Amino acid sequence: MRRPLLSFDKVLIANRGEIALRVVRACREMGIASVVVYSEADAHSLPVHLADEAICIGGPAPRDSYLNIPAIISAALISGAQAIHPGYGFLSEDFDFAEVCKEHGLVFIGPPPEVLQRFHDKSETRGALRDIGVPVVPGSEGLLRTASEALRVAEAIGYPIMLKARAGGGGRGMRRVSSPSELQRMWEQARAEARSSFGDEGIYLEKNLEGVRHIEAQILVDDAGAAVCLGERDCSIQRRHQKILEEAPSPTLSEELRRSIARTATDAAAELGYRGLGTFEFLVDRSGNFYFIEVNARLQVEHTVTECITGIDLVKEQLRLATGEPLSFSPEQVWINGHAIECRINAEDPANNFAPMAGTVQTYLAPSGPGIRIDSHLFPGYEVPAYYDSLLAKVIAWGRDRAEAIARMQRALDELTITGIVTNVAFHKRVLGSDIFRSGEVTTHLLDMLGVEAIA
Repeated sequence: MRRPLLSFDKVLIANRGEIALRVVRACREMGIASVVVYSEADAHSLPVHLADEAICIGGPAPRDSYLNIPAIISAALISGAQAIHPGYGFLSEDFDFAEVCKEHGLVFIGPPPEVLQRFHDKSETRGALRDIGVPVVPGSEGLLRTASEALRVAEAIGYPIMLKARAGGGGRGMRRVSSPSELQRMWEQARAEARSSFGDEGIYLEKNLEGVRHIEAQILVDDAGAAVCLGERDCSIQRRHQKILEEAPSPTLSEELRRSIARTATDAAAELGYRGLGTFEFLVDRSGNFYFIEVNARLQVEHTVTECITGIDLVKEQLRLATGEPLSFSPEQVWINGHAIECRINAEDPANNFAPMAGTVQTYLAPSGPGIRIDSHLFPGYEVPAYYDSLLAKVIAWGRDRAEAIARMQRALDELTITGIVTNVAFHKRVLGSDIFRSGEVTTHLLDMLGVEAIA
């Protein structure tokens, strides 16, 4: 192995699946040894086989393994790792975990604990952005304590509204509400889901804007406060508020609006003391008005499309920033080249309300060829566990323009073969083949309102 480029030479990866494998590969290219922790359900997974070391930390349930902070810290100390990469999900935005890492002399590869804590409460983050002049979606001033309070705020801003968990992510803890009676019924459902998903039942509400696009700006900020935006991603293709297809750059933003969103994200990050890699997310209406909705203080699932159009490895940049190194490039060195699309391939049944599936993969043939990248932990014989997110693979297609990226993605999905378990590959093919997707005029509510059959 080559001599390490950084001030640590061993990283523990506190995650699983394709993102654990993604970090293993980045570490190997940089001459850094990798240690993967795993649950009993993942004992035969690809990250376990390909990492330099692997340590079992508990049973299949996340609380017994991937959310078990004492077990993860013990594994890091026993293995001699100097740093922990949390991936996405699980503990990636947990400021208590980041603080525990710091207390044990371990580098947390992500924003420092105080930054994670500052941006943990999505309701307070909205307020902070509003206070520095960034437009936000109309909504409650802070958290809501009771259903009666929610009813008063909703009446003032008008229906439909969206209930949101302050510690939310992945579409969990969110409920679209169109009437007072529905709000009374949904209130406890949203709180219960937030409590079970995040251990935090705090809820706020926002006006549910119709006919908008979901645009996110990818930023990086070094310890000196130098910030750069690597363009935007369009994440408007969603099902029940969960992203399923992303592309970069957005097919409809004007250059002026693109620059304005990037400048708003980097200026806000500098003003609020953000550090590390992160994503500032916005809704953009048909008139070109944009509204801040949240910050994700971690690596995103869809980081791949940004990598494809910029040529910048975001995981390697995270590793460098974690050591206190300055950004390895300047804003002037960021060039957007071509167009990229990512399809999330999930183990779920579109014909059964997208119910998650478990089972054994019998055949797996990954696509390849010009412009195709696939991030996946699959192999023939892999047993898809029922305990975790249903993501099996991310297929990414790059083209010189959007039309070529779409054509390459369609070809890649035709080549992709997964048998033994039901997936959403056919669903993606129908979306890509629809006239409305090809036109680029997609909004966040399209699939939920019409269903994929209506656009195919």
